[in-house]
Amino acid sequence: MTFLAIDTSTQRGSVSLLETPPDPTRASADSTVLFEEHFLADRSHSASLFAALEKARTFARQIDRVAVGLGPGSYAGVRIAIGAALGFELGLGSDLLGLPSVAALETESAEYLAIGDARRDTFYFTRVRDGVCQEGPLLASETELTQRLEALQDLPVFACELLPAFPRATLALPCARRLARLAARDAGIVQRGNLEPIYLRDAYITLPKNSPR
Repeated sequence: MTFLAIDTSTQRGSVSLLETPPDPTRASADSTVLFEEHFLADRSHSASLFAALEKARTFARQIDRVAVGLGPGSYAGVRIAIGAALGFELGLGSDLLGLPSVAALETESAEYLAIGDARRDTFYFTRVRDGVCQEGPLLASETELTQRLEALQDLPVFACELLPAFPRATLALPCARRLARLAARDAGIVQRGNLEPIYLRDAYITLPKNSPR
């Protein structure tokens, strides 16, 4: 079985193509990385992402499943990844899987805390063990997050960007290869089929005023 993984939730995007044996019990041990590429994009991942996907397609005629990192992170970046995945679903009949990007950080720690800036004076918090979110992603104020981190002093803390308020956090970015391996294990999957970015808060919608008659 062939897994394609995409993550564009941060400024560093990545694409990975993984081939696993037919026996699912050996998928993790005997899987082979056929292709992997990382790329940087300040505003849009579109050009770099689709160039990487075009290269990945040369390594596999059929892609059985596409795993997408759903964030938290860049809303536009995640939407681009989902759009690309839909193309594989429509064109090749690939199954779509969604996983939290923070569950696939490039670190050797089996268990860790992932935090990040959620804007509007809030942060997000996630506790990850073996690629599965045990708690979160959830919103927290600076005070609440400080309390959570103090209560979990024994676990390493990672963030995808520098957070001056939390100097304990070490930089770590999501990795598509890790997403693919999680998908091959059927671990940490939070969405199947219709994918949506991970929303940390309800969407703020401004309704139009009634026009005067």
